[in-house]
Amino acid sequence: MHPIEPRHLESSALHLAARFPVVGIVGPRQVGKTTLAKRIASQLPKPVRYFDLEYPEDRAAMQEPARLLERMEHETVIIDEVQLAPGLFPVLRALIDRNRIPGRFILLGSASPALIQHSSETLAGRIAYLELQPFAFSELPTTTDWQDHWLRGGFPDSVFAEDDQDSFDWRQNFVRTYLERDLPLLGLQADPVLLRKLWTMLAHLNAQLLNLDSLSASLAINSATLKRYLNFFESAYLVARLQPYTTNIGKRLVKTPKIFLRDTGLLHYLLNIREYPNLLGNPALGASWEAYVLQQVMFHLPSGFDLFFYRTHEGAEADIVITKGGFPEILLEVKFSTSPTVSKGFFNCQMDLKTHKNYIVAPISNPFPGKNGIEVIGLKEIPGIFL
Repeated sequence: MHPIEPRHLESSALHLAARFPVVGIVGPRQVGKTTLAKRIASQLPKPVRYFDLEYPEDRAAMQEPARLLERMEHETVIIDEVQLAPGLFPVLRALIDRNRIPGRFILLGSASPALIQHSSETLAGRIAYLELQPFAFSELPTTTDWQDHWLRGGFPDSVFAEDDQDSFDWRQNFVRTYLERDLPLLGLQADPVLLRKLWTMLAHLNAQLLNLDSLSASLAINSATLKRYLNFFESAYLVARLQPYTTNIGKRLVKTPKIFLRDTGLLHYLLNIREYPNLLGNPALGASWEAYVLQQVMFHLPSGFDLFFYRTHEGAEADIVITKGGFPEILLEVKFSTSPTVSKGFFNCQMDLKTHKNYIVAPISNPFPGKNGIEVIGLKEIPGIFL
């Protein structure tokens, strides 16, 4: 069974629903958006109506949305998979401007706001967006260990599956459905076989510099097409590009982004890693651990902070640079070792960036001090690095 504890975003969503007429909750499919929206709506002081635009009956009901929704002005209306009806947004704007009250609509979408056509422009000033990510380690019940979470990823039906095989089977179906149905519905018209090959190649390139020329040559497509495909993958929350931190410090800096899969469960499915012992013996171990730590950091990243990596052509390198207001604040090195050490290159990064907090993130239970003011921490300490 899935846990019934509140998700991390629940309090934020309730706060926004008390201020904005529309709250948009976006994120990949099957991540728990509907469950979260219903929990939020049940705590609002109004009756709740729910429409899922994937159901023919609900889509039919929305053929004349103005007449339908204007009768529900004293209710909270949840509209799921709203990206399937971009023409709905002007109607919502007119209804809101006629009676602007908070918590009127909760919109759920399986794509970024930029990919949900017209929403940003049409509902500007009326909508607040939240991104629901797969379960972070800090959200899980204490009965779930980080090894299972790392292996299976954070999608509810995967991480809480009965066993590793059931989890792997769910991810197999998830990937097939995304390629054959969901990405086309978002507007990506391409051969699913080619997209599967691209996704698998990105899994093998996880945590590496993204070489677009090499990738497009391997796929036999031009760079413009590849960029369009990558933009769709990123907008569907399947991959992320981590940009390099660049500044005028008199160094020759790497300026190519790194590519990461957003969920290690999907990463391991695409690499055919089925069980934890297989992961420990796989050459992708270090890159997978780096992606897993990055996901936990992204989950807890406060507003006003941004993520980068840092690398010079002279060999100084740090896995994650966290800036606040544009200035380097926190430096993270990711090591899959219980007694990790860092290279001279990391110390050079400290001197270059003059970060106030410096950490190694390792698979340990209790933090301990390292050399040169670097603290070695585990997953549990990640939320505290921003305090």
